[in-house]
Amino acid sequence: MIKTFTLWSGKHSFLKGLFLVAVIAAVSVLDNPLFAQGRSISGKVLDENNDPIIGASVLVKGTVKGAATDLDGEFSLSLAEGENILEVSFIGYNKQEVTIGNRSSLSVSLVPDTQALSEVVVTAFGMEREKKALGYTTQSVDGSKLAEARQPNVVNNLAGRIAGVQINSNSMPGSGSHVVIRGSSSVSGNNQPLVVVDGVPLEQTDTRRYGGGLSEINPDNIKEINVLKGATAAALYGSRAANGVIMVTTKDGSGTKGIGVEFNSNVTFDRPLIKPNFQNIYGGGAGYRTWYVDGRNGFDADGIRGTAGVDESWGAPMDGRLVPLWYSAPDRVPLLPQPNNWEQFWETGSAVQNNVAVSGANESGNFRLSLGRLDQQSIMYNNGYFRNNFKINAGYNLTSKLNVTVSAEYVKSGSDNRRYTASSDFIWAHRHTEYDRLRNWEDYYEIQRATFRPGDDYPYANWQHEYFANPYFLQDRYPNANMKDRLVGNIAATYKFTDNLSLMIRSGTDYWSDNRTDVTSVERTKNFVRILGAYTQTNISSQETNSDFILNYNKTFASKFSVNVQAGGINRTNDFVSNAVNVRELTIDGLYNLGNYASPVVPSSEIRRQTVNSVFGATQFGYNNSLFLDITGRNDWSSTLPINANSFFYPSVALSAVITDIFDIQSRVLSFAKVRASLAQVGNDADPYQLRQTFMAQGLWAGTTPTYSEAPTIANRDLKPEITTGREVGLDLRFLNGRIGLDLTYYHQSTTNQILAVAISNASGYQFRTLNAGEVTNQGVEAMLTASVLQNRGGLNWDVSVNFSRNRNLVVELAEGLENYILGSQNSVTSEARIGQPYGTFYGRRYLRSPEGEIVYNNGLPQLEPGTFALGNIQPDWMGGIANDFKYRNFSLGTLIDIRMGGDIFDVGTGLARKTGQYAETAIGREEGVIGQGVKNVGTAENPSFVPNDVVIQAATFWNATNPRNFHEAGIFDGSFVKLREVTFGYTIPQSILGKTFIQGVRVSLVGRNLAMLHRNHPHMDPEVDMKGGNAQGFASGEQPSTRNIGFNLNVTF
Repeated sequence: MIKTFTLWSGKHSFLKGLFLVAVIAAVSVLDNPLFAQGRSISGKVLDENNDPIIGASVLVKGTVKGAATDLDGEFSLSLAEGENILEVSFIGYNKQEVTIGNRSSLSVSLVPDTQALSEVVVTAFGMEREKKALGYTTQSVDGSKLAEARQPNVVNNLAGRIAGVQINSNSMPGSGSHVVIRGSSSVSGNNQPLVVVDGVPLEQTDTRRYGGGLSEINPDNIKEINVLKGATAAALYGSRAANGVIMVTTKDGSGTKGIGVEFNSNVTFDRPLIKPNFQNIYGGGAGYRTWYVDGRNGFDADGIRGTAGVDESWGAPMDGRLVPLWYSAPDRVPLLPQPNNWEQFWETGSAVQNNVAVSGANESGNFRLSLGRLDQQSIMYNNGYFRNNFKINAGYNLTSKLNVTVSAEYVKSGSDNRRYTASSDFIWAHRHTEYDRLRNWEDYYEIQRATFRPGDDYPYANWQHEYFANPYFLQDRYPNANMKDRLVGNIAATYKFTDNLSLMIRSGTDYWSDNRTDVTSVERTKNFVRILGAYTQTNISSQETNSDFILNYNKTFASKFSVNVQAGGINRTNDFVSNAVNVRELTIDGLYNLGNYASPVVPSSEIRRQTVNSVFGATQFGYNNSLFLDITGRNDWSSTLPINANSFFYPSVALSAVITDIFDIQSRVLSFAKVRASLAQVGNDADPYQLRQTFMAQGLWAGTTPTYSEAPTIANRDLKPEITTGREVGLDLRFLNGRIGLDLTYYHQSTTNQILAVAISNASGYQFRTLNAGEVTNQGVEAMLTASVLQNRGGLNWDVSVNFSRNRNLVVELAEGLENYILGSQNSVTSEARIGQPYGTFYGRRYLRSPEGEIVYNNGLPQLEPGTFALGNIQPDWMGGIANDFKYRNFSLGTLIDIRMGGDIFDVGTGLARKTGQYAETAIGREEGVIGQGVKNVGTAENPSFVPNDVVIQAATFWNATNPRNFHEAGIFDGSFVKLREVTFGYTIPQSILGKTFIQGVRVSLVGRNLAMLHRNHPHMDPEVDMKGGNAQGFASGEQPSTRNIGFNLNVTF
């Protein structure tokens, strides 16, 4: 039974505990001897250029007492009797011990560690490791890179920054994104990585419209994101680690001197990035005639009529001739082009994000409280989103051995209307359409009502189209709204038995509930009878709770040998409930609730529950701080697998060798060299309720007897999890005292035991059967190059980071007798996992071609080859990113270029816009006709003889042959692009100006995202699309255009 999760009172008073610990931590900072009179030491930590180091660690040797330097590199500590030595350290610098003596203040200059041996990264379960000791590759992004030129969905800020990570996003407010690391591996399961925020796992979903996962996290709270890409890096997460892990560490107040306040405001304005190339010569209609139509195949009072093509622009030239239009009939008005109607249709969107944070720290504890608000307005009319984030992070040393931390973020988000997802109106809308008139549709509503005829079904106020409605009307009268609450948090206690042995106990949860409503307006008539509207309400709740313990032991022997051992256990529970009720016809006009029904309501319900118990162990051996061996193992017991076979073991082993130290070959040119290799197995768990047959309610028979139908899929009592085996080797090189770095990786991953629902004969009484079968492989290379091109050259610093990745995906096998598995489809084009092809290969009909590859025409029309064929696939040939960071005194400039080359999309929208005469290429040959480029057969079918095609046909007839609904190949486009993904230009006001004010720092930045498309092969749109979400990637059909975002960021600290 699912327990009720109460946020403030009751059995699960989670927030009470979090709030209590936060208060204790805050009080400890305010009421602490540090702020009283007594012996204290203050000072400043500087780098090799005498610039302050922010966040350096200053510890009193032999104690847990310490502080972190503030924005000016300063620190202050209270000292007890006998405390006389400070340990000062910072990532990338050698640790230094400083004797205090009788001094009350001091200055410490740290020396760079040219080998970068002290760089620390966050790995599985939040454990910090020296990067040189890792036998696998990870890549981190600092939170400052995510917050300055932010996206409301922070995961989009990773695009172009991390090798091997592919992100498909869209411009809808509050929407999710599709994230894949090192290629897709699961045929039917989830291919997105696990997200872990401060130790709490989140499912990274891409429901597009409703978002989820990282899309709801406030970027102002993020300290760092670390991506664990390989199977070895993620192995300790067991049955959910097959797709990698995105580790998010949030700010906790460490490094604050006393009490600090930070305010951040980010405002951006959005406009469409790419405008399709429209023709502005010919208006709506066909055969050079322009009609006013009142709905399906209508006519006007003057008898100018047509029976097809009313949604197309094959009409008369827009030269000012007088014609009756939808808003003027029976009067005639000039027919004029509207070259800017696309720009007029899209509004200037905006995103306003404000955040205020209060933090404090001393040697006993730290805390940070933040409150953020996002208001986002789409470029689409009446389409917005809001999000409130309240974050608590706190830690307190209850004793010298016991530390308690809490982390929690409450998110309140929602929208009055999430309905709009595409811009398909411009696929069909007449080129003479004036969108300002459509916006004011109520002014013309009586004209529309006067055109109703018996037998016609008018679902909305029509505006001269056969298939498409006035988009403003739909946005006003057919809203889809939601209101969502989310709580992500954990509480942990760490007890240090000795300097070498500690135990952490932790419990965390991710709980959310979402109330969604869909409204169908009452504005409908059928056979002159007014039909009232419909209403659907859906309530969804989901909770994942993880409780774990980790015992950690570390020891150094004989000064050269080291060992670090972790052992632990985890209990994970997942509960999901969805209840929906559909009122198909209302009784009272405009009253949208479940009690207002004129016909029986239709309820539906879904419940999913899962429990996984796990134990794990990890051991890291080190020799002479240069040779490292990691061995891990995890065993999961899952409730979704057969009770007698629900145990699965996931091992890994990794080796790292710093060869410059082992062979003593370090030099100024080659300052650091490391080789690494790893091997691991991880899993992808089965969904609940696939072991036994289930039944679905089918309503009441004869009004009283409940009826049920068996699920159409045969269950499998011997089901196993998918298994991914990963192998990885790599090389990490640093040159010129660390100024140049090169990281190379080769990996190979094989995912077997694919969980497939295979189609079977309907004669069996079922449609599918669930089984384990199949293998998908991914292998590739990754390269990361970093360089400090200029270091303090006349005050100028220039850093460059370049990443490159190339992945090759192959479906090796499926179930016996199964050649392909359909991932998604659109207009009979399927995206498939097919044996011998890459995952996501498009199959459909293609043009008939001559042996030389030219399209074959007959009577001027292109011909189709019988059967279906591979038309392309979604896998990029390679991806990359180039980041430049310049700093001159208090000014900074950053740029990011995102590159994706290769990979295809099936864009039915562009093909239809050509069919309907919207795009510029369709204006060519309207009067004189067109000749298709290709050949015609002047021989026989048995003995063909091809000559150049010279048959002239009408332009409308020719472009109708490019309709991708039938001519599928016409909808395949190259998905390559090069984008100027990000630009920031900032200025930090110097302390000499701020003087002795209460303001500690001010930074102002001009920011931009998606500023320019530097290269694309698609003629009309941004090929970065996510129409369907999930594994059905690469489809497009008039998607809402991607946006260019320009604005400013203000950061003030007190």
